[in-house]
Amino acid sequence: MSDPYSPTPEDHFTFGLWTVSNRGRDPFGGETRPPLDPVEAVHRLADLGAYGVNFHDDDLVPFGSTPAERDAIVKRFAEALESTGMRVPMATTNLFSHPVFKEGAFCANDPEVRAYAVAKTLDAIDLGVQLGASTYVMWGGREGVEAEAAKDIRGALDRYAEAVNLCCAYVRDSGYDVRFALEPKPNEPRGDMLLPSVGHALAFIAELEWPEMVGINPELAHETMSGLSFSQAVAQTLWHGKLFHIDLNAQRIGRFDQDFRFGSEGVRDAFYLVKVIEDAAWDGMRHFDAHAYRTEDSDGVWQFARGCMRTYLILREKVHRFHDDPEIRDALEAAGVSAINQPTSPAGSAPRDIASLRSRAAGTDLDALGARGCGHEHLDQLVTELLLGAR
Repeated sequence: MSDPYSPTPEDHFTFGLWTVSNRGRDPFGGETRPPLDPVEAVHRLADLGAYGVNFHDDDLVPFGSTPAERDAIVKRFAEALESTGMRVPMATTNLFSHPVFKEGAFCANDPEVRAYAVAKTLDAIDLGVQLGASTYVMWGGREGVEAEAAKDIRGALDRYAEAVNLCCAYVRDSGYDVRFALEPKPNEPRGDMLLPSVGHALAFIAELEWPEMVGINPELAHETMSGLSFSQAVAQTLWHGKLFHIDLNAQRIGRFDQDFRFGSEGVRDAFYLVKVIEDAAWDGMRHFDAHAYRTEDSDGVWQFARGCMRTYLILREKVHRFHDDPEIRDALEAAGVSAINQPTSPAGSAPRDIASLRSRAAGTDLDALGARGCGHEHLDQLVTELLLGAR
């Protein structure tokens, strides 16, 4: 009997090289796992049923490599992709590890640092395109402050926009089929970071020169760190037509960026996230930006990767059962869920339409409406029973 939760490339699951290559280092201890060859990562992920693999420039080509070394590494990696059928849907740049970025990259006070950050990004775009990437993620890992007096925030946002505009111009002039996805995060590694939430990033995009080229790469852990609802953030991103990529993992509220295996925390939140994605029939990659516990050896890494994909598929089945369950359908009707899609003023917003709305509202029986139950307790309990396997 086949396993219904066994992933296939058609599920469009992807991992970053940095996720499966994470060696278990944390601020209080060194690595617990040996280095992982990127080519081995490609083969192992392909064996597990993944669709593709993504990378920072330095994940694949170590910082400081010569042009000849770069070409040899890329050739070998491309051969692994071809032999396995794996794809590279997304690429990004490491603008946070090297000490040169300690005060910022695109938003560093020093113009020389900013110029280097942009140039490094353009090189990484070339590398991504060479290997097939059509989405380019921008995470401003060092774009922020600890000492507020040391940064003119409005000026920093000007420089941030300038850098994104430069990258867009380069892509347009090069004829690349690439779009950009900004990745918000509230803090860590900086005390406070620019573009800390999905809402901040959406507002920022509206001020860019080519806003149609730039969307969002929301990450579950990043929104959850500050206590926000990730499923609602993703829903609003979809509403704006700006969900260009997504990072899936798990996180406890208020903690450091944990990047746990998807679904290992907050199963209810993970369910509603999968429901938003699947109900929207979103056709993008389901990308896992997470890593195995520090406790694990190399075999544990592949258990982690397999677990991320299986949990998504299990929750996807739960979404199908949610829609097929007759008692849940009745509870949704009792709660008036579908009524949210009915316009408040069906006729429009002309003066006569607004007058009609006010006239209708004047006859409202407020006591009757206020006494009416909404049925949320029953509906919510049914979802709980569904997730606990009781239905």
